[in-house]
Order: sequence, then structure tokens, then C-alpha cells
Amino acid sequence: MKIKKILLWIGLGVVVLGFIAVIVVALSLDRIVKKGVEVVGPRIVQVPITLDGIHIGVLSGSATVKNLIVGNPDGYKTPYAVSVGVADVSVNIASALSDKIVIHSIHVDAPEITFEGGLSGNNLGKIMDNLKSPPQTAGTSVTNVPVSQGGTATSKKIEVDDFLITGAKVHVVLTSLGGKEMSLTLPTIHLTDLGKGDAGLTPADLIRQVFQAITTTTLASVTTSLGDLSKDAQKIGKGAVDKVKSGLGGFFK
Repeated sequence: MKIKKILLWIGLGVVVLGFIAVIVVALSLDRIVKKGVEVVGPRIVQVPITLDGIHIGVLSGSATVKNLIVGNPDGYKTPYAVSVGVADVSVNIASALSDKIVIHSIHVDAPEITFEGGLSGNNLGKIMDNLKSPPQTAGTSVTNVPVSQGGTATSKKIEVDDFLITGAKVHVVLTSLGGKEMSLTLPTIHLTDLGKGDAGLTPADLIRQVFQAITTTTLASVTTSLGDLSKDAQKIGKGAVDKVKSGLGGFFK
């Protein structure tokens, strides 16, 4: 009987310790994720990234991201490339203890995107170029989120089952046309099954796929909208509009 009682108490102790471990990890996720975004993110995209806060519900598995700002590369004057006021996330909390974090859904509503540039390139194209190069390794390391010199290896992989961006606004500043500005609303961007399967995605791969979708959709909308500028051809010169269209077209190759 004594042996059974001892085994029972040991079993209960293991369960309690396991439960405590889950709670500690869950309560630390806000800080871990925020630190990962602000430290590892800039190494990947090579522009500043700030995040006011993130709150992850331990029981519900829901998370809210507030005021995520992706800055611009050097040489661009507008304050940011992408600004997300609020994003809603549904995550499998238990997966935080595994090698792959499973995110059921991410919904970004009404983000603000800035397209700045012209013939010599633009801010979004520059960030895409950054994403194709190896991440920077300088700076403070983040526990459990090392970035390899060779590219994108990290200790944890990611799966996102559903990524939805709705109501995105694009502020266009065409430097080739003397700072001509206009605003556009992007169509819905919907990505599914990102990192599905055993392999998953590294943070760099996930950012690359999402930013590629944003950039491609933005460039398509800007190129289409340049047709409207032809109405003002006498004021700005039809040749200038045609040159900008030609320059933008290179980003789709």
C-alpha cells in the first residue's frame, strides 16, 4: 500500500509540475513574442519594427496584437512601410511547448501601407530584396529564437492555417512625379495552409510569404491606378506616367 501511495503522490506531483510549467510558459508568451518581434524581426527585414503590445489569452488561445509598425529602409522619407493597429490571432497554446507553433488564424483589419518610390525603386521592393538576403546576426540574442548565418533557421517553426488581411489602405507617394500622392484600398488578401505539414515555416519564411502577397497586391493596384493619371497627362506629361508604369512592371518579373 505504501508503494502505491508513493507512486500516486509522484504521479500527482508530475501532473502539478506539468500544469505549472504550462501556466508559466503561457504567461510568458506575451513577453517572449514581443521580444522576438522587436529583436529578431528587424534582423530579417532589415528595417525597424516596433510593437506596443501583445496579449495572449491562456485559456482561450486568442491573442491581440496592438500597433505593429514596420519601418522604411534608409533613404525613404515616409514614416513607415506598414502600420497595423490591431490584429486578432487564434493560437494553439499547447503547441508553444512543441517544436512547431500552430496558429489557427490571423486577421489583420485595415492596415496602413505606404508605397514610396518611382523609377529607381520603392520601399516595398527594397524590403523584399532584404528578405531575400541572409538575416543580420548582430544585436542581442533572443532565447529560443536564434537566427543562423545561412539564412532562416530557428529553433521553432510556425504553421498558420488562415491569414486574412482586409480593408488595407495604401498611401502612394510617387517621387518620380514630383511627390504625386494618392490613396488606394487593396482587395482582400487571403493566405491558407502556411507551413502545413511536419516541416513548418521559419519566421523569415512566413514573413517573406506574407510580405510578398502584400507587395504584389500593392504593386498591382498602384499600376492599375496609374491609368487614371493619364487623364492628367497634359499637366505631368504622359511620358512620365508611361515611364513609371514601365519601372513598376519590373517588380512582377
